[in-house]
Amino acid sequence: MSSRLAAEFFAKGVDALSHDHFYLARVCFEQAVHEERTPAGCSYLALANAKSRGEFDEAIALAEEAISKEPENSVFYLNLGQIYLLAGLKKEALDTFRKGVQFERNAEIICELDAFAPRAPPLFPKLRRSHPLNRYLGKFLARLGLRRVRGGK
Repeated sequence: MSSRLAAEFFAKGVDALSHDHFYLARVCFEQAVHEERTPAGCSYLALANAKSRGEFDEAIALAEEAISKEPENSVFYLNLGQIYLLAGLKKEALDTFRKGVQFERNAEIICELDAFAPRAPPLFPKLRRSHPLNRYLGKFLARLGLRRVRGGK
């Protein structure tokens, strides 16, 4: 009975989190973890705590607990990396995303890693990056496929 109830709370929490309802997600994950403490429940509860309360130390500890129980689950690395980003710890987030992608080529982790991609140098280095020549000519060349855009888009 409690296993089924925990699964229902977990599913509702994931749905709430995907719609940016962080408080509702946190409450659902708390109930799911109260019914049955699973690594997935801990990982998602950690992310919801970080997003709704800003309790980064507790969230990091909870997410690391989930990873220690299931180290091959790339979603747990994604959640921990997002917590690190929320806490302003970019280096730790990048390291965590890289570890997660080693276990599985998770599309969400790859999107997060693409956000760390370096920017292309301006076309005219003597002009500011925001100068219209750099901005519009760069956009034009990117549309033609002659210039790489940040994130591979």
